[in-house]
Amino acid sequence: MKDPVRIIITGGAGQIAYSLLPPLCSGTVLGPDQPVILHLLDIPPAEGALGGVVMELEDLAYPLLAGVVATTDPATAFKDVDYAIFLGSFPRKEGMERKDVMGKNVGIFNSQGKALSDNAKPTVKCIVVGNPANTNALILSRAAPNIPTKNISALTRLDHNRARAQLAAKAGVSVDAVEGAIIWGNHSSTQYPDVRHATISGTPALETIGDKAWLEGAFVETVQKRGAAVIAARKLSSAASAAKAICDHLRDWALGTDGKMVSMAVKPECKSYDIDPSIFYSYPCKCEKGEWTIVEGLVCDDFSTAKMKATEAELQGELAMAEELLATPN
Repeated sequence: MKDPVRIIITGGAGQIAYSLLPPLCSGTVLGPDQPVILHLLDIPPAEGALGGVVMELEDLAYPLLAGVVATTDPATAFKDVDYAIFLGSFPRKEGMERKDVMGKNVGIFNSQGKALSDNAKPTVKCIVVGNPANTNALILSRAAPNIPTKNISALTRLDHNRARAQLAAKAGVSVDAVEGAIIWGNHSSTQYPDVRHATISGTPALETIGDKAWLEGAFVETVQKRGAAVIAARKLSSAASAAKAICDHLRDWALGTDGKMVSMAVKPECKSYDIDPSIFYSYPCKCEKGEWTIVEGLVCDDFSTAKMKATEAELQGELAMAEELLATPN
C-alpha cells in the first residue's frame, strides 16, 4: 500500500458529497492501492449532518479509507491536503440578482483561498465545482498565492460527459465509442460543446451523425441547458452525475488520459485560440504524470469561433464583476 493522500471536500454534508465520497474511498478514482484520508468541511449549521456522513463512511468499511477529519474550521480542514474539491458555494435564490450571488461567492472563495494557501501542501490539486465555477476558481487562485495557478481548475467534465452521452444516443452507440468532444468556455448556458474534432467509433462525428442542423442547434442547446433541465425535473441540482464527473476529472488529472482529450477549465498561457488569458476557460486537455496540457492548434471554423468568443465575453463580464466586489470595502 502507498502512503495515504488527503482529500478535502468542502460542502461535505451536501448532496453531491454524498454521491462522491464512496467512489473516492473505493479505489476506483486514485487506484486500488491508494489509501485516502478524507477531510470534510461544512458550515456550523451542517455540523450534525456532517457527523451522520462520518458514521456512514465508517459503516461502508472501505479498506482504503484511512481516516476522516470532519470540521467546520477551514484551517483544520485544509491542513496538509493533497487534493481539494470545492463543492460548497452560495446558490442563487429567488429574487437574488447575479451580482448578489457573485458577492456571496467572492467572500466564500476569498476566505477559502487564504485557508488553502496557508495550510495545504503547495502541490495540492484543486477542482472548483460550486458555481459560478470558472470565476470562483479565479477568485480562489488570487487568494492563494502559495498555490500555483496550474494546480487550480474548474469542472466542465460534467458538460463533457453530457455531450458524449447526447452524441452516443443520437448515433445509437455506447458512450465509450465517442471521443474528442470539447467543451469550450464557461460552465454556464453560454458554453460551447464542439463536435468538430469528435469521433464516433473512429469516424468523424459530423459524418456519423450527418445532421449539421441538429449538431449546431438542438445538441448545443441540450448540453448548455441540461443542468437547468435536471433541476426542473427533480427539483434538485445534478448530484450523481456531478460526482461521477468529479471522479473522472480527478482520476485523469492524477493518473493520465492515455492520449485522449478531455475538457478542463484552466488558466493557461495558450496562444492557439486567442482567448483572454486572465480568465479560467474550458479547453481540450490531455493529462500525463499529474500535469495537464492544452491541446493546441485545433482548427476552429467561423461557427466555433463565434461561440467561443461569446462564452469568453461572459467570463470577462464575471471577472469585472468579481474585481469590483473585491475592491469594495466590506
